[in-house]
Amino acid sequence: MIELYISSLITFFVVIDPPGCAPIYAGLSASASSLQKRAMAIRAVGVSALILFVFALFGEALLKGLGISLASFRIAGGIMLFLIALEMVFEKRTERREDRAAKVANDPEVEDVSIFPMAMPMIAGPGSIASVMLLMSRNSGIERSLVVLGAMVTILLLTLVALLAAGPIMRILGAKIEAVITRLLGVLLAALAVQFVLDGLSVVLH
Repeated sequence: MIELYISSLITFFVVIDPPGCAPIYAGLSASASSLQKRAMAIRAVGVSALILFVFALFGEALLKGLGISLASFRIAGGIMLFLIALEMVFEKRTERREDRAAKVANDPEVEDVSIFPMAMPMIAGPGSIASVMLLMSRNSGIERSLVVLGAMVTILLLTLVALLAAGPIMRILGAKIEAVITRLLGVLLAALAVQFVLDGLSVVLH
């Protein structure tokens, strides 16, 4: 169970990327008051948690309703996570997030950034949704499912802390250290993505 918790924790940490969300949120909420920043951070994590819990609990039923096998979803999800990993290694993901944040910041009509782009797609994006569905499908049983959900909640709480402390975190880390961390996490995610694909292929081939 400890190994499952640690592996799930790493997966969610890499995909949700709390350190990567912090600078984006800091830039988007620069003009907001401290109270508004805190409220938006809590709302962003709360909404993303609701989205991820829905897909964790009912994602498999949704796949069955669409006639999609778990093996096929594992392969597709693994490929998608691998592409995300490549973007992280080559810093394309960070550039895309910053571009998206800039578009929102330049729109005078948008004031509350908690739902878009923070909750979705930055926290509860395609990668995190695919990850929670893959991990839940690989770990049947109440105990193992609770371990996966526990790891997800841990990372969401860490994300909330990162958003609340976005300003100080940016001053401590700096752009260069953040880039190094992102690349290392990208390599780990690539390995996890390959494992998802291999799991799916093993089911199909047998």
